[in-house]
Amino acid sequence: MRTEKSIKNIFSSIIGQFFGIIVALITRMIFVRTLSKNYLGVDGLFSNILTLLSLIELGVGPAMTFSLYKPLKEQNQEKIKSLINLYKKLYIFIGSGIFVLGLLVMPFLKYFIANIDTLDNIYTIYFLYLLNASISYFFSYKSSILITDQKKYIYNLYHYICFVIYNVFQIIVLILCKNYILFLCCQIAFCLIENILLVKKTDKLYPYLKEKNVKKLDDKERKNISKNIKAMVFHKLGAVIINATDNIILSKYVGIDAVALYSNYLLITNNIKKIVTQIFDSVVASIGNLAAEGNIKKELEVFKKMFFFNYYIYTVICSGLIILFNDFIGIWVGNEYQFAFNIVFIISLNFYLSGTRKTVLAFRDAMGLYWYDRYKPVVESILNIVASILLAIKFGTLGVLLGTLISNVFTNLWIEPLVLFKYGFHVSVKEYYLQYVKSLMNFLASTFLIKALLSYIFVDINIVTFVLKGILAFIAINVVLITFNFKKEEFIYYKKLFLNYFRKARV
Repeated sequence: MRTEKSIKNIFSSIIGQFFGIIVALITRMIFVRTLSKNYLGVDGLFSNILTLLSLIELGVGPAMTFSLYKPLKEQNQEKIKSLINLYKKLYIFIGSGIFVLGLLVMPFLKYFIANIDTLDNIYTIYFLYLLNASISYFFSYKSSILITDQKKYIYNLYHYICFVIYNVFQIIVLILCKNYILFLCCQIAFCLIENILLVKKTDKLYPYLKEKNVKKLDDKERKNISKNIKAMVFHKLGAVIINATDNIILSKYVGIDAVALYSNYLLITNNIKKIVTQIFDSVVASIGNLAAEGNIKKELEVFKKMFFFNYYIYTVICSGLIILFNDFIGIWVGNEYQFAFNIVFIISLNFYLSGTRKTVLAFRDAMGLYWYDRYKPVVESILNIVASILLAIKFGTLGVLLGTLISNVFTNLWIEPLVLFKYGFHVSVKEYYLQYVKSLMNFLASTFLIKALLSYIFVDINIVTFVLKGILAFIAINVVLITFNFKKEEFIYYKKLFLNYFRKARV
């Protein structure tokens, strides 16, 4: 049952995000052709500023989600009502707090943008970004139960339909009006529509959530939630600072044009990340359900299978990025938006290192192991900011990205698995470390070999040669991966799983 729900969630996520990526790429292509490059930089900068403001969330979401696994498994409606009611109060406070803090930041925007006087309606644009960021908090507390209860496919249906429609409206606004403010208003309107529809659907599926007779949680339960939230404060701090400071540092030390260029690469990596994250988010609820059973041996077996899948997927994706990224940017928005290859390589490597953490983080979240590495994000954040600023002064954009790489290598890659294996699985982590290093070396060696061969074959790049190069790159990296892994237990498992579903589909 868990496997079936996970597969349904995964396929709905992949299909939805696939269409989402296509429409987002079309929207961005029209954006760069109808509006100033500065607005592209502003988009990246404001998104990062508001991500920093989301620190006020303090990790409430993951901590509350973890608390819901057991009552959902036991169908304890009274406990679910109590948790959702607490979730509602916390998120209304968070949404209001972000809005107020955002207003307080507004007078200081001039310190983030050197040439702010040359941008029209900059404060109105910022206010619209702030409004959109705040709105979702007033609704998301209720629809989150769909994800926790392994019904993410329902959430995906509403989310991606609204996403595609509002992008179509944005494209129409760009073509007919060339107005950035109307462009943002479309986003706000559909954010409201999506959240209202999700709330109504959730109320229909869980009618008891509308009941007024809600009991307060007992002191023990509140203390456990409070402990997890306190631990998640540090994790939230680290995640936000790592993800939200690059564009701010770029804007300050390199320039808004660098933010504009970087935002196109981020659009691609963020959308790919969303697809893969959707896959892992789709199975986190199943892991949480498994963790509630307390079978550690079974959990470790599932972890090994998921990590293999995680490594395989990110090796294919990131090899493709290193080989094809700049070619795609040139065809999509123009050669003037391309970075040098050394920057593209670090972007892709950062993406690989971040992406291959997903299995560890999925199990950590499902097991509620936030407390044991709570100080790690503080060290990571300080290291990231200091290294990025110092290296940005000397190396520009490359330096900012190297700062992120350094902080990741010296904190996340070894601390997170250590905590999971020590406190979750209660076994040594050495085997995982060795496997990770071996996988990384395999990824880098095979990618550069394939890139060298394809660069020799394809000299002039156009749409046709790009597609051919992409097909050959995909085949080559899969041949390498299958050759090195076909005898592994995990590979055999996925091969059998695929063949079984293929046979069922034919029948």
